[in-house]
Amino acid sequence: MTTPSEPKGLSYRDAGVDIDAGNALVQAIKPLARSTARPGADSALGGFGGLFDLRAAGFQDPVLCAANDGVGTKLKIAIDADCHDTVGIDLVAMCVNDLVVQGAEPLFFLDYFATGSLDVERARTIIAGISEGCRQAGCALIGGETAEMPGLYAGKDYDLAGFAVGAAERGSLIDGSGCQAGDVIIGLASTGVHSNGYSLVRRIVERTGLDWDAPAPFAPEMSLGRALLVPTRIYVKSCLAAVRAGYAKALAHITGGGFPENIPRVLPGHLAASLDMAAVPLPPVFQWLSREGGVTAREMARTFNCGLGMIMVVSPDHVGEALDLLQSFGEQARVVGSLVERAPGGEAVLMEGLEKAWGP
Repeated sequence: MTTPSEPKGLSYRDAGVDIDAGNALVQAIKPLARSTARPGADSALGGFGGLFDLRAAGFQDPVLCAANDGVGTKLKIAIDADCHDTVGIDLVAMCVNDLVVQGAEPLFFLDYFATGSLDVERARTIIAGISEGCRQAGCALIGGETAEMPGLYAGKDYDLAGFAVGAAERGSLIDGSGCQAGDVIIGLASTGVHSNGYSLVRRIVERTGLDWDAPAPFAPEMSLGRALLVPTRIYVKSCLAAVRAGYAKALAHITGGGFPENIPRVLPGHLAASLDMAAVPLPPVFQWLSREGGVTAREMARTFNCGLGMIMVVSPDHVGEALDLLQSFGEQARVVGSLVERAPGGEAVLMEGLEKAWGP
């Protein structure tokens, strides 16, 4: 028993961390993890580490490939608009799309969710999105970490990080080294802004004075918040099929840095990508961002995906087959350019007719 002069004993809950809420969340997400089960993983949560059996997944002599990423300031729109059901898909997409560009099959995924105060239902909604992303990618959610950190995250703020591991049989990875001049560039349509450039997006929205629940000027059937939270497309199954069919010589995930920064990452130094920008019309959301923000065509191309979330390089002999295959997976795919010899000291990405196609 304490006397009036003695301070009350403190608990972890008094410090802002609710262990019971954390345990409740683990129980709430167990069915979500089980829904992502695949050969090699049983998706059981609760242990100290997640296990994956490569042999049970069908691999004989695998090489592992790993990627990690986050969702960036797109989370701030989710928080302000109170829409949390799609950012988990973004989290998975940003990791697994980086695996498939090397020809690796995503196997398993782990998430890190940090917040100031744990709201079990909101966290369950976020992780339900992660589970949906894993199902789309064909990988198992085998573990993760929830961190409640009062004082570090204010109010309802939270952050997400994801970690994905994939594999390919030794000798089957692709790195673009087989590309040559005359190869054809196919662009796969994005679903919107995906998960890059949102610091600029938020600045532009702030300039317009629009609320997140106002009708989106570029998609009036949706609120502005919802329209800007459309999740990143997951290209795993279509691109993996193209790799295994022998069509894809190189793949580039178009994220931060747009075309000029991402395409050269998968090309030999002596080659350049010549893009026909008339074949890359700006979707409405990007037209609106460019107009409202006064963003130049070149700045758009080096900040956003501008309607193409994935680039594939194929031999001229396989263009028709590759397009048919991609379209059978629901991709909107089209030829957008070709590879050419790179001029000494020249640019690695030539955006032909950019200003004519998109404006100054």
